[in-house]
Amino acid sequence: MKLLIRGGRVIDPAQELDVAADVLVEDGKIAAVGAPVGGVGGGSDPGDATIIEARGLVVSPGLIDMHVHLREPGREDEETIASGTRAAVAGGFTAVVSMPNTEPVTEGEEGVRFVLAKAREAEAARVHPVAAVTRGLMGEMLAEIGSAIHAGAVAVSDDGKPVANSGLMRRALEYTRMLGKPVISHSEDPALTGKGVMNEGRISTLLGLGGIPKESEEIAVGRDISLAGLTSGQLHIAHISTARSLELVLEAKRLGLKVTCEATPHHFTLTDEAVRTYDTNTKMSPPLRTAHDVGALRRGLKSGLVDAVASDHAPHALEEKDQEFDAAPFGIVGLETSLGLALTELHHKSGLPLADLVRLMSTNPARILGLPAGTLKVGAPADITIFDPDHQWTVDAARFLSRSRNTPFSGWQLRGKAVTVIVGGRLLMRDGEMLS
Repeated sequence: MKLLIRGGRVIDPAQELDVAADVLVEDGKIAAVGAPVGGVGGGSDPGDATIIEARGLVVSPGLIDMHVHLREPGREDEETIASGTRAAVAGGFTAVVSMPNTEPVTEGEEGVRFVLAKAREAEAARVHPVAAVTRGLMGEMLAEIGSAIHAGAVAVSDDGKPVANSGLMRRALEYTRMLGKPVISHSEDPALTGKGVMNEGRISTLLGLGGIPKESEEIAVGRDISLAGLTSGQLHIAHISTARSLELVLEAKRLGLKVTCEATPHHFTLTDEAVRTYDTNTKMSPPLRTAHDVGALRRGLKSGLVDAVASDHAPHALEEKDQEFDAAPFGIVGLETSLGLALTELHHKSGLPLADLVRLMSTNPARILGLPAGTLKVGAPADITIFDPDHQWTVDAARFLSRSRNTPFSGWQLRGKAVTVIVGGRLLMRDGEMLS
């Protein structure tokens, strides 16, 4: 398919590009980017192209969600690779990075190839699998990391659980350093977390709920950064949530360590005050923190200290969440609200430039994971997200394409939404409508 995206604001931080331009797509790749006059930069004839009008819209490299739980295999009642990748497209993502805490765990060559095969069948957003660090996520023995990476895993992680054994974490960082891939850390000290279900502090005391101290995350972040320094390995810290954790990352970056981190929309938007209603959709790991921590995350996102925005999309069946707070599982869905929340909270309310938002949601995830994506450079795969930064809409969980509905944001008014998504030159969503 030949496509001409006409008259949009093209933002590509990888090329320091922010200009009104046309984008021509041919044979699944970016063919030309140029001034919107009589074709594209005097290049290929767009005469037989499908025209996509983008005036008033932002044309960006395809968004990448680098932290998603797709639940397949094992919990297809909560999500499948097909439903999750369609939800991703609806949210503006051309690619997702799937975590390995499935049933059975995604590990080794066989597990990775299963995910990739299912993603090809789905023909929606691309899927980049993350494989387990330890066998069965048990934290006792390294999994078959080499074969998993050779099969297509882009990173390793025991996400959902920490790698509590420091010796194993050291070996994982040493091994992946040789393979040129990151370890994604779920930074948590299980002994400190205990049976806690929300942030430890004044609100947990008032509600009578078990608390999870900030130190549970911060001690683990500090340990993993120390091990990254020891091994010269590449460390990515998932769903960072406290001000002190950010200070540790800042110190690591000043030392020149290969350390990056991500923040989720729920952690830079909500505080532990949201738990006052005992809504289990406000139960997540790490838990919602304080206004001080939210402010630190927003500043970190604006300054570039935080490298990426990721949803930590964690679908759960209704009956699992529909029980008392202590018994409900941790996690919320986020693929279909992540861009809207980022535009509303970071761009419109906090003044984050759109180029920086694209960097957080496309360019940087591609760089961290070594993906051939995150740019509109000529010859690059034609993964493109077109979004309207001013589109007003209301979150309606009943209309999600995800199989799960566990979100605290249903009913929220957001400003900014994806309207068209192209993956490998294929139109998957146009003018807000999903295509077959």
